[in-house]
Amino acid sequence: MSKKLASICLAMVFSLSVASVSMAAKKATCEVKAVEGTTVTLDCGKKAEKFKAGMKVKVKAAKKKVEGC
Repeated sequence: MSKKLASICLAMVFSLSVASVSMAAKKATCEVKAVEGTTVTLDCGKKAEKFKAGMKVKVKAAKKKVEGC
């Protein structure tokens, strides 16, 4: 009985820690305003406060939605 309870508690602690890390990630949806050479200017609205100058970010292009059957 105690082994089952201990394993359930450990599983709950692990899942809560993973969830808190994923929520802490900085994420924003932005719009490209300008592209000049290798410089891209983004407009992130109010979420821009999450980012600081010099911070490295990963940018993914939005996938085009295909309509059809």
